[in-house]
Amino acid sequence: MRGRSHDPEPVADIDPARLPRHVAIVMDGNGRWARARHLPRTVGHQRGRRAVRATIRAAMRRGVPLLTLFAFSSENWKRPADEVDALMKLFINALEKELDELDQNGVRLSFIGERSRLDASVQALMKAAEARTAGNERLQLQIAVSYGGQWDILQAARQLAERHAESSLPLDDPETLRSAFEAGLATAGQSPVDLFIRTGGERRLSNFLLWQAAYAELYFTDVLWPLFDEAEFDRALGWFAGRNRRFGRVESNEANP
Repeated sequence: MRGRSHDPEPVADIDPARLPRHVAIVMDGNGRWARARHLPRTVGHQRGRRAVRATIRAAMRRGVPLLTLFAFSSENWKRPADEVDALMKLFINALEKELDELDQNGVRLSFIGERSRLDASVQALMKAAEARTAGNERLQLQIAVSYGGQWDILQAARQLAERHAESSLPLDDPETLRSAFEAGLATAGQSPVDLFIRTGGERRLSNFLLWQAAYAELYFTDVLWPLFDEAEFDRALGWFAGRNRRFGRVESNEANP
């Protein structure tokens, strides 16, 4: 969790080796931003697109290889039908309008989530965007749509069970088991989440990348998503660079007092 006693390092002074390879963001606060201005929630979602653009620019400038944004969760289907419809229309509109620029800037788009719940036209649009940008290498921008961490784990477990039943896949070795399981996740082949950012003041994971964020540094900020900009992203990177990531180990000076 973000600490109060540590001042983030200026991004310009950070060794690139201390920057995260995978940043995941829960973009929270659109509705509250709109409500505070007596505007419909949909206006808050529309304003949030500015923050998305700013964050993508910042990730490219800082050399972050993989950025995952939580656009629509499995639980979001429970929202009022008119808001779900508005969110889907906003997603389609943003994808259609931003695709050219993303492609020209070397961004590779990918999507994770339960696509079968989406309209066929949305699925086709996503597939076309992935195919068009497949050769880009400057930044992988991964959008989680109709995604839930528990769903991801369950579908990976089901795939593993099916492969084991069909081929008697040996699972006695823990590393073999882990590798076989992770091959079924929506993020197969990717690096785990290093930095998990949540805006809007809430302190929870909200079923986002639960397996992948097992050792992520958790950065919670009160800034509402429509107000999140490149400076806020840099502040999170600076905070991350100051973390001592031990992954269960002790520091060398603790091991040899």
